Amino acid sequence: MVTGALIGANVGTALAQDASAPAAASAPASSDTPAIAPSSANTAMASSAAAASGSSDAAPATPAEPVMVDSSKISSGDTAWMLTSVALVLLMTIPGLALFYAGMVRKKNVLATAMRNFAICCLITILWTIVGYSIAFTPGGSFIGRFSRVFLHGMAYIKGDKAITFTVSYLATTIPESVYFAFQLTFAIITPALITGAFADRMKFSAILVFMTLWSLIVYSPIAHMVWEPTGWLASASVFDFAGGTVVHINAGIAGLMCCLVLGKRVGYGREVGPAQPGALADRRIDAVGGLVRLQREFGSRR
Repeated sequence: MVTGALIGANVGTALAQDASAPAAASAPASSDTPAIAPSSANTAMASSAAAASGSSDAAPATPAEPVMVDSSKISSGDTAWMLTSVALVLLMTIPGLALFYAGMVRKKNVLATAMRNFAICCLITILWTIVGYSIAFTPGGSFIGRFSRVFLHGMAYIKGDKAITFTVSYLATTIPESVYFAFQLTFAIITPALITGAFADRMKFSAILVFMTLWSLIVYSPIAHMVWEPTGWLASASVFDFAGGTVVHINAGIAGLMCCLVLGKRVGYGREVGPAQPGALADRRIDAVGGLVRLQREFGSRR
């Protein structure tokens, strides 16, 4: 815009000088005629540049934190699809992942393995609401966000006499922030649930709850901030993660590997369970059903 303004000013000045040249040539010379100041063109150019600069400054800036918007700015299509995705990704965890892992353990541990996923679903929902979402998806430092959304403080839905206003995340400005919160919650749930398969039959239920609480707050939420929040360290280094390959799968895979190395083999493996004792395992049809349910993950997790 500034370049165009400068070119326009130069062309306008040249045309004005060309138009005045014949008249100046035909008119008698007079000492009273004021000379054209050589700085007039520069003044016009500066004025045009200032006007162009002012018009560019008036353009609305991209929001860098959650903002309030009118309901007319909310896309019903985007909101409907995001809610569908929330249901699909949650279905992938319970019952999908619960059945998938329950079919791989001994018969006596089927219920305990399945219930771990249900317990994690409840636990992470509470943690995500209290502080996890605020750590991951608010602007802040390179590793964690601010605590401006602790207990969802500031997330609003206001129904007035003439209009309805919502808060929207600056990461998804066409859907209510509550929908974006729920969508990201499903990934915060399934990531620790994936880890449970690494220590099946090898960790007490109470220990799982303590471990998942610490891992979710110390590992998952900061990693989500670093990758998915524009001010994060990895996002600033042009690392892209469109469907959870880094935040979910690599993150859970490394955590699961560390659990295996620390806890070692299952007690009784090779005697009570293993390739030589297939009858001790749960019904493989449970595993198959869970695997089929998990196939639909591509529809929910890819946005």
